[in-house]
Amino acid sequence: MQSLLVTGGMGFIGSNFLHYWKKHHPEDRIRHVDLLTYAGNRDNVRSLEGQAGYEFVQGDIGNEELMMQVMRGIDIVVHFAAESHVDRSIHSPRSFVMTNVVGTQSLLEAARRNNIQKFVHVSTDEVYGTLGQEGAFHEHTPLAPNSPYSASKAGSDLLVRAYYETYGFPAVITRCSNNYGPRQFPEKLIPLIITRALRDELIPVYGDGLHVRDWLYVDDHCSAIERVIEAGVPGEVYNIGGHNERTNIEVVRRILKLLNKPEDQIRYVADRLGHDRRYAIDSSKIRCELGWTPAYPFDLGIQMTLDWYVNERTWCERIADGSYRDPDNQVGDHL
Repeated sequence: MQSLLVTGGMGFIGSNFLHYWKKHHPEDRIRHVDLLTYAGNRDNVRSLEGQAGYEFVQGDIGNEELMMQVMRGIDIVVHFAAESHVDRSIHSPRSFVMTNVVGTQSLLEAARRNNIQKFVHVSTDEVYGTLGQEGAFHEHTPLAPNSPYSASKAGSDLLVRAYYETYGFPAVITRCSNNYGPRQFPEKLIPLIITRALRDELIPVYGDGLHVRDWLYVDDHCSAIERVIEAGVPGEVYNIGGHNERTNIEVVRRILKLLNKPEDQIRYVADRLGHDRRYAIDSSKIRCELGWTPAYPFDLGIQMTLDWYVNERTWCERIADGSYRDPDNQVGDHL
């Protein structure tokens, strides 16, 4: 039995990880900290409340004194907590720096002083910048972030690296491609398409719609983090990708077809500032060294995702008052 601290577990990936871990490791104890900002939804983990070995603490990872307290008795930290939406970072960059950089440093220091056994820092492929038509990001690709969000995540990655190099701190960094699946806040591309399509609303698509993303089903991401917890080497970086490259317009059309909705719901809008053209992940390192492989091809994952949103209309309606929309009422497509 081991004890985990999970940060940001009320959000999309964090909440799915909590459900995944409790299902596969029911004997472990989980302490979960989240500030419950706009994208944090307590309904995401409601079924875990009251279960043995699960504890929730509401708080800010930037509060080092609080983090020192919640770290007590913890073996492993899995750090999801972050401001993560590119469009919001363009309009309000300071909050991204405070949470993603300053908050991560606070968490690292509390973990170091509590002698944590392993610290898994969950990052993004966006820190690498953008790709042309060929090639893929690997772990030694230079960091070249192009948005305030990705710059703040690159900053947090470098702090994690510095703690390993300076203090011998047992940290591992993971960088994933675009996630999709249940419980994702509808400012991101796939849930925004689904929720708008279900309400017969227009679906805005940036530019020509030909921006390419490598889509990763969220449970595959969770299983990869599980392997990193079990066997990841401190000081290493592991890229996690689904090998499911699709253009944004392909994704939009696929979802509309599955929902039997017309393509005349699509509306092309002005492109986003600094919009990265293509991401693709080379995940051969985690596959070869840790034995991880994704289990969900895109067609299966997207059908499972659609089924969840269709069956969870109540969940969707509780956040469908317009507060999730981008500052320019346009589409985001990032982790």
